[in-house]
Amino acid sequence: MMWKEQYRLGMEKVDQQHRELFDRLSSFIQTVRDDDMEWEEKIPEVKETLEFMKEYVVVHFDSEEEFQQEIDYPGFEEHKKIHERFKQEVADFAEQFEEEGFEEELAQEFSGKLMAWLINHVTGDDQKISDYLDQRGKDESDES
Repeated sequence: MMWKEQYRLGMEKVDQQHRELFDRLSSFIQTVRDDDMEWEEKIPEVKETLEFMKEYVVVHFDSEEEFQQEIDYPGFEEHKKIHERFKQEVADFAEQFEEEGFEEELAQEFSGKLMAWLINHVTGDDQKISDYLDQRGKDESDES
């Protein structure tokens, strides 16, 4: 699961954060699926990834939302809702881990969800922002 250049939105800060997310999640998923390691050995990374996600999505979403407001992105409200839902999902997983312990099955589910979400979000929802910018650039150059 690698970062691809086509995921770029053309906003340096947000693109860098996306790359960071891809890197972190890739190594997390490799760890979770590594058959040569005992589950006990993997738990620290699971905990670390959970903490990282809890903090990082907040920081990242704030940057992304700020950017959308700067460019008067028409889909802002809807996009913000998608972010809120995802923050809630991460919080729900955190709660489940606290209650049930760091079980392998739950960690597998968590890693799968994160990955699916990240790919869908960056290639879907975020790409719309990029399309809007491209379109806006075209409209402006048409006028001149």
